[in-house]
Amino acid sequence: MLCALLTLFPGAVRPYLDESILGIAQRQGLLQVECVDFREFTHDRHRTVDDRPFGGGPGMVLKPEPIFEAVEVTEQRLGVFHKVLLCPRGRRFDQAKARELSECERLLLLCGRYEGFDERIRTGMEWDEISLGDFVLAGGELAALSVLEASVRLIPGVLGCAESAISESFETELFDYPHYTRPRVFRGMEVPEILISGDHGAVARWRRAEAERLTALHREPPVPPAPHTDSDDQPDPSGT
Repeated sequence: MLCALLTLFPGAVRPYLDESILGIAQRQGLLQVECVDFREFTHDRHRTVDDRPFGGGPGMVLKPEPIFEAVEVTEQRLGVFHKVLLCPRGRRFDQAKARELSECERLLLLCGRYEGFDERIRTGMEWDEISLGDFVLAGGELAALSVLEASVRLIPGVLGCAESAISESFETELFDYPHYTRPRVFRGMEVPEILISGDHGAVARWRRAEAERLTALHREPPVPPAPHTDSDDQPDPSGT
């Protein structure tokens, strides 16, 4: 995978990119990451990337010119990318989306800052809009790194054990089961006897039961449908 990460803070993201799973993937030749500072695509002496919003309001808004130019120059140089916009109104990111993105040959991630994007950035290019959840970050860098790592670790060959990516949480509708390792007893807490029984069938059944128990315990129950009332069957007084 070739990834272009458009950010105002390449120095903040590069150390993380070069460590752990993402670093391993790059050293294996399975991932190449280009950090593109879109401040380099400004043309005024102050290198301005944001401005006050029309109509008033708090904060500053990212200007369209440097971002459009950064995307266009990057695609002219490296080819067309699947472009991801990290923003609150995007689709909630999940494991299924990570698996979808892991199959992209070229992935571009745009990290926002300040109060948001000029809307023409959103409408003037084709984006896959993604959100990590209903909370606010100072910028899109942490979100972009999360999306990238979740996706890259699913590329065949990145993980040392391919089964790890198949059996973990969110690959099915269940959470992962509890894991234990040595020592068998730690501060009075013992490893469940079933795990050292040597009975692989019993171990598999225990793990399935535990996954189901943890999922039921920690997942919010579905919202029940609104109750049906007789008023639902009444004609619309407007006649429409």
